[in-house]
Amino acid sequence: MDTESLRLFVKVAESLSISAAGRTLGISPAIASARLSKLENQLGTDLLHRSTRKVSLSTEGEGFLPYAKEILVQQDAAMAAIGSEINEVKGLLRFTASNTFAQLYILPVLPEFLAKYPELDLELRLSDTEVNLIEHGIDLALRNTEAKDSGLRARKLADDQRILCASPDYIAAHGTLDTPKDLVDHQLIVFKDAKGRKLISAVQDDQNEYVFPPVNGRIRLNCDDGTSMKLATVAGAGISMNSYWSVAEDIKQGSLVRILPDYNVDDHTAIWLVYPKANALSAKVRVFIDFLVEKIGAADWDNS
Repeated sequence: MDTESLRLFVKVAESLSISAAGRTLGISPAIASARLSKLENQLGTDLLHRSTRKVSLSTEGEGFLPYAKEILVQQDAAMAAIGSEINEVKGLLRFTASNTFAQLYILPVLPEFLAKYPELDLELRLSDTEVNLIEHGIDLALRNTEAKDSGLRARKLADDQRILCASPDYIAAHGTLDTPKDLVDHQLIVFKDAKGRKLISAVQDDQNEYVFPPVNGRIRLNCDDGTSMKLATVAGAGISMNSYWSVAEDIKQGSLVRILPDYNVDDHTAIWLVYPKANALSAKVRVFIDFLVEKIGAADWDNS
């Protein structure tokens, strides 16, 4: 099977355009179409639905796509083993991450990465909504949960401790809290679909069971964006639970203060770099993972 035809098919699946895929690979639309037809004849099935207006994957094409990508990854790895220039860091890398995390820690270091790899381009999809990597053709994702899908792999980037925060103005207006049971008397800000997380006493003098948000607590604001939730907290709208990395600078500057510091969130999460499963990473994904681990894995957001 011609791997260049497989590479063309993958490009078409990503762009949903035979012409655009052909231009990316330096071939005319007519030649691209002929190569795809030959590949479909070899496989004995239609991989694409074609019309005068658009191209879409057939059911068979959707099922074949991850295997085509795997074959190309293996080819790149094999050629790299014998010193082929095919393993040069170039092309397009699709990366998705939390908008909040990306703004604080990834975007500031991207110029250095792009300067280091001038033949590599990045497509960023920044959202707090998790997307399907295979379905959307994503090469790498940053998530705060380890990969549970058997078709994915993950590498830990950093710990992800959560704390309760409020603004000094909010505390001045609504009073301080002595124990988590006081949360029911305050205005709460939560992230969408948030599940209650246990609050554990760090000094072992309170054996009661607490969660945030408390069952009888008043949720004044429900957000689907981490940055918006933090800004609302800074503005004095209420008390929220945030990853420490997202509020570390605000706490240092005094625009936020930690609430109930003697109670830790019983939530052993971490930040993971997740990518489609393969026996060998493509060069572009490998170098980006290594770069992020070097620049962000040692970030100064320690809350010890």
